[in-house]
Amino acid sequence: MKNLKNPDSVQHQTPFLNALKQQSQRLNAAFYLPGHKQGRGISKLLKNWWGNTVFQADLPELPELDNLFNPDGVIQEAQHLAADAFGASQTWFLANGSTTGIIAAILATCSPGDKILLPRNVHKSVISGTILAGAVPIFVETEYHPHWNIALKTTPETLEFALNQHSDICAVLVVSPTYHGVCSDIEAISQLCHRRNLPLIVDEAHGAHFHFHPNFPKSALDADADIVVQSTHKTLSALSQASMLHLKGNRVEAKRIDRALSFVQSTSPNALLLASLDTARHQIATEGFDLLQQTLTLAKLARQRLSQLPDLEIFETSPPFDTTRLTVSVANWGFTGYTADESLHEQFGVTCELPELQHLTFAITLGNSLEDIDRLVRGFDSLRRLPHNTEPVSSVTFPPIPLLALSPRDAHFSATETVPLQHSIDRICAEIVCPYPPGIPALIPGERISAASISYIEKIVKFGGSITGLAAGTEPRLTVVA
Repeated sequence: MKNLKNPDSVQHQTPFLNALKQQSQRLNAAFYLPGHKQGRGISKLLKNWWGNTVFQADLPELPELDNLFNPDGVIQEAQHLAADAFGASQTWFLANGSTTGIIAAILATCSPGDKILLPRNVHKSVISGTILAGAVPIFVETEYHPHWNIALKTTPETLEFALNQHSDICAVLVVSPTYHGVCSDIEAISQLCHRRNLPLIVDEAHGAHFHFHPNFPKSALDADADIVVQSTHKTLSALSQASMLHLKGNRVEAKRIDRALSFVQSTSPNALLLASLDTARHQIATEGFDLLQQTLTLAKLARQRLSQLPDLEIFETSPPFDTTRLTVSVANWGFTGYTADESLHEQFGVTCELPELQHLTFAITLGNSLEDIDRLVRGFDSLRRLPHNTEPVSSVTFPPIPLLALSPRDAHFSATETVPLQHSIDRICAEIVCPYPPGIPALIPGERISAASISYIEKIVKFGGSITGLAAGTEPRLTVVA
């Protein structure tokens, strides 16, 4: 990691932001899109709320603002600065979220019929990528914490065993950190993959901040991963949907990433999102150490104060672990995570990032304050005094990985029908079915549906969880191959 207390002066530049500001103030007769013409035709409801500055900057790819798909001006300059700041060989700005980066990474490394090695706790976008690429997922189990019902790290040993079983694997993808802040040993996994000349893709959506403070786990780029996708809007200060894809080394051709992104990125990227990527990079490269030191201090304070509440459990695991991701169990208080989330949000003004059956996860970032921590602690102290069940909430265990009977692509394009959950057992799933968030699939297209998977889905629904992929109706139904 660079000495980011004294960043290079080049990182103080914001080429795209400067060009956008200049163009937003230029007076001309606009016969280009978008149709509101820099706010002149925008709804008064929005203009009265937001003012006009944001609409003046909502500009298309004018010559002065470069072209995201063939950059040779200010976008190229901004992406070069990002690559330098994060430690990549090349960086691409993403205006459609990390989902597009994940899909593009798979398209750039897999051809139809190729096998890709994955842990089961991947985001649903990974499955979408295998469908579009025609790739076949080979799943491995992650380490698992039975008390917390949380997936932990993916170990090099597990991956090596699978690679020995499947000599025709073409790429490896891992999730690090997880939604709960658990990190895998990416350096060891990189070495394992590179000995076999395999590209390693890391879904680092929740770890864009790692490179900028030594008290965080080593970033995937610093650990020599080949492709790293980060949600710059999650733990840094970019606007929602603004993300980055980083390439390191030459195992994956940059041209393949260019082609893949042209399939999945909008041809009308929002200039405000691109500007937010430019400024988020500038901020973390020039102020990151101090901002993240403050974030770590707040996270430590939150843990200390919450640990003083009776019977409240706080998740910890062995390093590498991101301590700014705070997971708290309310099971001993007789609440589900869903009911606790509802009360905290509606009654006490505290909103978590991820409610689950037994616990809630809070993301503490550079945007939080001491006042936020005070409200969080007061909220939990008030929550424990509310009426609740006298018995602790029981856990719902992840089902075993189902058998893959068809490739996800073949199942997706098959004729389908919808059936009640209990009638779907032993059928082939044709839909991505997952609790959301976090978006980790319970079933994917092509998998043989087991009784254990149905039991898991039914319990999540029973306790108030939200599951995408269930067909609408008076009772939950699944889409299966006809």
